[in-house]
Amino acid sequence: MTDQKVWFITGTSRGMGVDLAKAALAAGHAVVATGRDADRVRNAVGEHDDLLAVALDITDQDAADAAAQAAVDRFGRIDVLVNNAGNFYAGFFEVISPEQVRAQMETNFFGPLNVTRAILPVMRAQRSGQVITITSSGGLVGLEFAGAYAASKFALEGWMESLGYDVEPYGITTTIVEPGFFRTELLVEGASSIWPELTVDDYTERTAATIAFWKSMNGQQGGDPAKLAAALVAIAGLEQPPLRWLAGADAIATAEQKANELLAHADAHRELSSSLAFDDASV
Repeated sequence: MTDQKVWFITGTSRGMGVDLAKAALAAGHAVVATGRDADRVRNAVGEHDDLLAVALDITDQDAADAAAQAAVDRFGRIDVLVNNAGNFYAGFFEVISPEQVRAQMETNFFGPLNVTRAILPVMRAQRSGQVITITSSGGLVGLEFAGAYAASKFALEGWMESLGYDVEPYGITTTIVEPGFFRTELLVEGASSIWPELTVDDYTERTAATIAFWKSMNGQQGGDPAKLAAALVAIAGLEQPPLRWLAGADAIATAEQKANELLAHADAHRELSSSLAFDDASV
């Protein structure tokens, strides 16, 4: 018997995915590392006997199916799926084009669905597996200038919470990972951050100021992605992985604030909210 697992990770040509692939390999696991360009993946992660680099556009279901098959052909199984690939379409709602909103959802929401749909049959046949999806603290709270991004991450949260019930009978666990701000390439212009296409006079000054703010944050984020990757490998190795894992002290603070706000909302109009049932005249 061996403790080695086969990891399938999306978005490993740069950013957090690279650190995660390296951490899984360092822990003795086999890794199927995917990105749009397999050569870039190999260059980013480095050569390793237990590494399979596969080209994958997560918005293409056929490509996801082919990547899953390549993983099984090489390693015989898939034990851990990490939906990591994503990007950031920034902007106030009225200046993000409809095409940009749809592109955001295609990558951040439908992309993970495509990959998971390709891999779940493998895990069900094994009667074991883990589905780990990277969302964001922006999947817990809405943020100014991040409506499309937050919408995609909120959608992931709802899907993942529900998916857990669907697959639990087949020995498959699910974990939502909600990072705060980590020093990745998410805020690199043209790489993972895309600015608004439209112009509306009322938003022009605010858009310029907010873009400048986001650019100034790049490289200044407090979280270390290498530490996050090592911690995530440890979390995945638990006998019972958590349904939700908050990554970073800032993510914990965000979750606590959100939880307190929800409790306050429940209390604010409790009597009115609780008075909406049908009156049963026969009683």
